[in-house]
Amino acid sequence: MQNPNTFYKEQLETNQTESKRIFKQLSLYSILRLSIFVLTAIGIYYTFKNWQLALAIGVVGMVSFLFLLSRYTDLKAKRNLHKRLITINEDELKIANGDFYDRPDGEEFQDPKHFFSLDIDLFGKGSFFQFINRTAIQEGTKKLTDHLLSNDISNIEARQQAIKELASLPLWRQNYTAVAKGVDIEHSANSIITWLKDYKPFLGKLQYWLTIGFSFASLLLIGLGIAEIIPVSIAGYWLLLGLGITGVYLKKINILAQYTGRAKDTFRQYALLLNAIETTEFKSELLQAKQKRIQSEGLKASEIFSKFSKKLDALDNRNNLISAIFGNGYFLVDIRNSYHVENWIQQYGDKVEDWFEVVTFFDAFNSFGNYAFNHQEFTFPVLTEEPVTILAEGLGHPLLNSEKRVDSDLKLEEEQFFIVTGANMAGKSTFLRTVALHIVMANVGLPICAKQSKYKPIKLITSMRTTDSLTDDSSYFFSELTRLKFVVDTIANDKNYFVILDEILKGTNSTDKAIGSRKFVEKLVKQNATGIIATHDLSLTEIETELDAVNNYYFDAEIISDELFFDYKLKQGVCQNMNASFLLKKMEIV
Repeated sequence: MQNPNTFYKEQLETNQTESKRIFKQLSLYSILRLSIFVLTAIGIYYTFKNWQLALAIGVVGMVSFLFLLSRYTDLKAKRNLHKRLITINEDELKIANGDFYDRPDGEEFQDPKHFFSLDIDLFGKGSFFQFINRTAIQEGTKKLTDHLLSNDISNIEARQQAIKELASLPLWRQNYTAVAKGVDIEHSANSIITWLKDYKPFLGKLQYWLTIGFSFASLLLIGLGIAEIIPVSIAGYWLLLGLGITGVYLKKINILAQYTGRAKDTFRQYALLLNAIETTEFKSELLQAKQKRIQSEGLKASEIFSKFSKKLDALDNRNNLISAIFGNGYFLVDIRNSYHVENWIQQYGDKVEDWFEVVTFFDAFNSFGNYAFNHQEFTFPVLTEEPVTILAEGLGHPLLNSEKRVDSDLKLEEEQFFIVTGANMAGKSTFLRTVALHIVMANVGLPICAKQSKYKPIKLITSMRTTDSLTDDSSYFFSELTRLKFVVDTIANDKNYFVILDEILKGTNSTDKAIGSRKFVEKLVKQNATGIIATHDLSLTEIETELDAVNNYYFDAEIISDELFFDYKLKQGVCQNMNASFLLKKMEIV
């Protein structure tokens, strides 16, 4: 695949050039429209006495003006697409330079009761979500979040293949995102789906054929009135009759129009996105399966959506006063258009949820494909059934600068438990989050920050950032105990969890903490748990001599010439150098 930064720079330049070229065309069309309008007005003025010639000039001028307006509108939409692509590529170059902290951080998705969402910098300022998210649709963002939080260890290979394929289609992904960003949707797709499912029609075929018959009668009466065969006033009374018939259904039509007005932009946008999905030949099984979900009796979902969008536009024209009066008075257009909308809902309303789901799936997975494209040096874990949970070479944190990042090798077997010690700031917490992100990313199907990795899929559960709760009237210590009980109970029901703990029982005295931590680790080992605990309590490391499943590892710190040095490398054994006293003195706190 192409170098990401090179690709983004090329696309930025290409779209900037196209945007400028189209802008010149737009300027030309604006001048031509104005010229035709002026020339038409002058022509009608000088030929006014010859009404046939004036009418011909007016018709030609109006047709020409509308043609140029249509071309102008199309070109403007095309230029706006290029402008959005410019922004997309500019953002990618900024993010590659570490400038992504102004993007949505997903803090609202943090949940203290979730298995790991609060603990591993998945959401919040500088989080993995903030770094990876490229979704353009609200539901796509939710879908992306659901995948990150799912703890789903099934079908990982299918997701890997889908992500690899999307990574190889950067132009398609960018175009999809640019189209998705083209419409600001005020109402969620879920609210539209609920409305479609619950909708009860109020019109039938009888009312529809009434509108057809009434329209023919209107044309006949108008023709007879113009020919002076019947008084023209009859056509006026007929207009009032039509308005009266429409008035019978007016309240229900208004309610229908209220909901269709909300859905109109969504359907227009989704039709374009469905077309992008339908017209691409995917190879991975997962992407092909999603394509099949948007097939309906040989018709393309995008065409069905597009037709519905036009029906919604037709109903929306009732807001035009002239159309509302004469259209309803003579042709009952509100009733006929409402019937067409209801008929579509009855035919396709139950399929819309599937179609919407496919659109949001691609919106979410485009973020994953984009991440894989941007990190071609990362590796997709090789899934194994061997009794080794993680066997990684050069494992690092994916958000750290590659030039400064220090990677470590890791071999952690099934039902093995690591106790990690180390001085303050030596890298323990970063290491825990590195391992946690390896698990989350691998389960999603993403490449992980390592030279290579062998991985036996496992779910994740953590206890690293317990907080007290004033609203629940619970202390910090009680909250932590509640969390630890959640960990134990979860593993009791399902042993296929990887446990990550960081300095547990912080809310009690050191002696009590040491005793409690020891008993808790022994409990986990007895449950055949797999995982890691980081601690400053060196007495906890004594368990290694008593339990075969436990191994000690550490991160070192050295004081050389009154300066503190860290190598951030994971080593086997117990840390002997602590630095709290040194730092207090160095910072002149004591």
